[in-house]
Amino acid sequence: MTAVATKSSEREGERRGVDRGVLAVFAGLMLGSLIASLNLTLVAPALPTIVAELGGLADYSWIPISAMLASTIVVPVAGKLSDIYGRKPLYMTGVVVFALGSMLSGLAPNFWFLVFARFVQGAGMGFLMPLSQAIIGDIISPRERGKYQGVMGASFGLASIVGPAAGGFITQYYSWRWLFFVNVPFAALTLLVVALYMHVPNERRRHALDVGGSVTLSLGVTCALLATVWGGTQYAWTSWQIIGLYSGAVVLLVAFVWFEMRAEEPVLPLHLFKSSIFTFSNIASIGVAMTMFGAIYFLPVFVQGVIGNSVTSSGAILVPMLVAMIVTSVVSGQIISRTGRYKLPLIIGTALMGLGYVILGTMNIDTTNVEVVVAMVLIGLGLGTAMQTYTLVVQNSVSRQDMAVATSTTQLSRSIGAAVGLAILGTILTQGMASAMPKYLPPSVLAKLQASGAGSAEAVFDPSQLAHLPPAIEAGIRHGLADALHPVFIAGIPIIAISLVATFLIRELPLRQTAHVAAGRRQDQNQVPAE
Repeated sequence: MTAVATKSSEREGERRGVDRGVLAVFAGLMLGSLIASLNLTLVAPALPTIVAELGGLADYSWIPISAMLASTIVVPVAGKLSDIYGRKPLYMTGVVVFALGSMLSGLAPNFWFLVFARFVQGAGMGFLMPLSQAIIGDIISPRERGKYQGVMGASFGLASIVGPAAGGFITQYYSWRWLFFVNVPFAALTLLVVALYMHVPNERRRHALDVGGSVTLSLGVTCALLATVWGGTQYAWTSWQIIGLYSGAVVLLVAFVWFEMRAEEPVLPLHLFKSSIFTFSNIASIGVAMTMFGAIYFLPVFVQGVIGNSVTSSGAILVPMLVAMIVTSVVSGQIISRTGRYKLPLIIGTALMGLGYVILGTMNIDTTNVEVVVAMVLIGLGLGTAMQTYTLVVQNSVSRQDMAVATSTTQLSRSIGAAVGLAILGTILTQGMASAMPKYLPPSVLAKLQASGAGSAEAVFDPSQLAHLPPAIEAGIRHGLADALHPVFIAGIPIIAISLVATFLIRELPLRQTAHVAAGRRQDQNQVPAE
């Protein structure tokens, strides 16, 4: 009896040690999620103010696109590098690069330097986002993972609630530059916690980096984004520059497929796409990311430029979406963990996002804050259910060997979706302004506003300019901006509809109830964790 009791006590102690190990790792991941959400939501409501000061409303979307582009370039290799050097060192590298990008962004002297600094920030995010999901996939079973990913999504949402309102307040009463500087102490705290408490087992193997695949994918996506953003604005759609960029993108992406078919360890194993679960999950993730970032970055433009809210209140307008996201993130995570079923929550969540975009598509110059809030709540309810769950679906359908690269591919899909979505929607906005503003403003007024150093639409974001505008001119600018933003939100409806169809086509598998490895246990480098 004594021996049995001793063994039982030892097992209980071991279980508690593993639980503490999971919680210690999870604390570091939640801090990383915190700085990620602050980066996203602090800055979004301030972007109209930033372009009013630095110029560049026509290139507005480049500020978020540059970060997404860098993330897209880094994400494919992040998982592979973490297999070679370990999850923890690469995660810490991402935090350091993110902090450096934040410092550079706060010091930016002009618009294009800020775009470069955001690129550096995005490179750091390219490590943090996929590695946090991969670490969760390593140490927590799929059946339990929904619960932890729900909490992760909730921490993202909780920080995001504070972010928009704080971002608007800081911008209005201090300076938008502090929105970037504030990331630095949080990054330092994250580094400290990760260094001291994150002990993630790592199976080290010899690897062959897929340089050819990484380079061709990065350059191909870059060419496609440049052509999409510049088309119809800097250059005509039929110009040699745009046709050349799209042609280059096609050639590079074909070369990417060629490399992947021959690489010893491809950055994106094409065999993963033989699984319909993997393929449809990634298609749906792309659409969800496109519409998510479209709402976050273009709604503040509408709320400030058309409705006329202050920067602070435009930041607060994002809060209902993020509160709704927290609620459904936690609730859906618990439901998935208890039932082992994920398809129905995904379908409901995606449908709610679609309904939210239908409401956004009806907005005009007479839209009130209440209508915007209703749409934001619906989108938030859908995001909380869908955003983390597609990753869970993919992780549950692949082997331990493909876990990191499959997770990175899902994050890559999200990054590509965000970047391409912002590029497309930004192009629609820019072209819409070019055609809408002349309907409401005489040519002489347009020429005078542009000669003053700001575009006509930028004037409604700058209080110093707005104070000198006659009411009729101000109303004309707001009408023109409302007309320009209308097709931006309409474009989100078919995008989310594609995600809904892809979600219907996902085959539901039972969720495994075992983890690949145990957190908190230090393994020998040559030890292979049991499947």
